[in-house]
Amino acid sequence: MDTAELLLPRSRKANERLHALIPGGAHTYAKGDDQYPDNLAPVISHGRGAHVWDVDGNRYVEYGSGLRSVSLGHAHPRVIEAVRRELDRGSNFVRPSIVEVEAAERFLATVPTAEMVKFAKNGSDATTAAVRLARAATGRQRVALCGDHPFFSVDDWFIGTTPMSAGIPATTNELTVAFPYGDLAATEELLDRYRGEVACLILEPATHTEPPPGYLAGLRELADRHGCVLVFDEMITGLRWSEAGAQGLYGVVPDLSTFGKALGNGFAVSALAGRRDLMERGGLRHSGDRVFLLSTTHGAETHSLAAAMAVLSTYVEEGITARLHALGERLAAGVRQAAATTGVGDHLVVRGRASNLVFATLDENGQPSQQYRTLFLRQLLAGGVLAPSFVVSSALDDADIDHTVEVVAQACAVYRKALDAGDPTPWLAGRPVKPVFRRLA
Repeated sequence: MDTAELLLPRSRKANERLHALIPGGAHTYAKGDDQYPDNLAPVISHGRGAHVWDVDGNRYVEYGSGLRSVSLGHAHPRVIEAVRRELDRGSNFVRPSIVEVEAAERFLATVPTAEMVKFAKNGSDATTAAVRLARAATGRQRVALCGDHPFFSVDDWFIGTTPMSAGIPATTNELTVAFPYGDLAATEELLDRYRGEVACLILEPATHTEPPPGYLAGLRELADRHGCVLVFDEMITGLRWSEAGAQGLYGVVPDLSTFGKALGNGFAVSALAGRRDLMERGGLRHSGDRVFLLSTTHGAETHSLAAAMAVLSTYVEEGITARLHALGERLAAGVRQAAATTGVGDHLVVRGRASNLVFATLDENGQPSQQYRTLFLRQLLAGGVLAPSFVVSSALDDADIDHTVEVVAQACAVYRKALDAGDPTPWLAGRPVKPVFRRLA
C-alpha cells in the first residue's frame, strides 16, 4: 500500500478542532501530531485488544498502547468487569472505601519489597511526593536524578532540567543535579561534591539497556553511605520487568518506588510505595513534622483501584510478564531479520528489553535522524501499523506480529532506497517529526 493511499480527512479535521481548543492538540506531548508525519496523525475512535480504529475507519495494530499503560490490551474483559462492578456502587466518598485497603493489600502482596503504599492518579504526583518525602526525611534540598532517563515528572524540580524550562525559576533548577546511568564513580563524585546536600537519588532502575552487573547494588550502598534516599521510578519497569517491578527482578530494594502506567491498564492510577518509617511521615502515627505527602480528591476512585487489582491478579495468575517477553522476542527477531535482509540492519535498530522495545532510525552516517523516522512511520501507518515504539501488549497474537514484520520489511525497502539516494526528503511528503522536548514549537 503506497502512503498516498492513506488519507485521513476526518482525522485532519479532528486535529484542527483539538488544536483550536487544547494547547498542543493533545493532553500528553508524546501524543501530539508533531510526533507523526504531516497529515498522518490518526485520531482514535476506539480500541479493542491490540487494535485501534481511527475516526476515518482505518484499523491499526497498535504498539506502545496508551504510552505503555495498556499492557493487557484495550477493553480487557477482566479489567472492564472489575470496573463495571464498582460503577453503580459509587466512585468517591467522604471517608475511605473498603476498596482502598483491599487494593493496598493486593499491591503489597505483589510488590513485597514495599511496606506501605499510597495511590494517586498520575506518575508525576507520585514521583514528586517521593522527592518531597526524601527532602523532609533528610533535611536536604538537592535532588540527584539520572540524566540519561527522559522523564520523571511535570513538576518544576524535573521540567526545569529540560529544554522546556520556561516559567520555572532558576533557583529551583539549581537544586536539581544529574548523574549518568551505569557510572558509580561519577555518581560518587557528585555525592562528594555536594556532600550532605543530596536528599535522594532518583532513577529508572532499567530502561533500554540492562543495568551493569552490581550497578543497582552499588547505588544502594552509595545512598546508604551518603545518607540519601534511593528512589526507583518504576512507571515503566513496574509489571513489565516482573510483577514486582525491576526491584523484584534484580533483587535491590529502594527506599521508595513509584508505579503507574501498566498498573491500571489505561485507568488512572499510580502508586508511591516504600519503607514504613519513610511513608509514615506522611501519616498520623509519628511524632515528627508532618509531610503533605499525597492528598488528592480522586486518588482513590473505586473503579480505578478495582482496575489495578484486576491487573495485578491477571499478571500473577496468567503469567503476563512472560508473555510480553515472548511476544517482544518474536517481534524483535522479525524486525531485525527484515532490516538485515533489506540492507538497513545498521540503520533501523531495535533496542531494549523484550517487553519494552523501542527503535532507532539512523541516517547514512549512523546518526539518529528524525527524517528517517518520519519515512519509517509513514510506511508503517500505510500498512496499518501504529508504532511510535515497538512496546508490546499481551493482546497481540502471532498474526499481528507477522503482519507487523511484513509491513516493516516493506518500510525497510523504502528506507534502503532513501539511503542509496542519500536523501530521504522525497519520501517525507512534508515536515519531519519533532522531538518532544524542544525549546521552540
